[in-house]
Amino acid sequence: MSLGTSKIWHPEKSVILTEDIGDNCTIHAPVWIGKDVHIGNNVKIQAFAFIPDGVTLEDDVFIAPHVCFTNDAKLQVIGKEGWSCTIVRKGAKIGANVTIRAGVTIGINSIVGCGSVCLRDVPAGETWVGNPAVSMVKSCACGSSIGIAIHGKDKCEPALFII
Repeated sequence: MSLGTSKIWHPEKSVILTEDIGDNCTIHAPVWIGKDVHIGNNVKIQAFAFIPDGVTLEDDVFIAPHVCFTNDAKLQVIGKEGWSCTIVRKGAKIGANVTIRAGVTIGINSIVGCGSVCLRDVPAGETWVGNPAVSMVKSCACGSSIGIAIHGKDKCEPALFII
């Protein structure tokens, strides 16, 4: 496996079956990553993550410790023909101990908060938390909560809370 500029910490303690790992990634140990997983550039995967076949992590994604993806949304246990693909879009951040149901798309620059159970698609730029996870705060394209980030002369829009 050619890793380019990516780093796998203690590969002997992990199961990493994919060869599709982008540049400048950091993968901590131990993790389990399936063969049909696509990892973009600048991705950080923390210890104890479980990433099965069918998951795509686009560029600049952060996966915190103990994140668990699934690939069999209907629990059919019939093999790959029953699996659903999951996509984590560019710049998204997944907090510690999050579970993500198969077939879910996590939008660009969105955040799924620690301990959440994500059963539905998360729109771009939103922060979702809870069990089941629901939208709490919209985020700026920079990844900060709207109303906090200031970019030179431009300001992000005011915070929007959805409960």
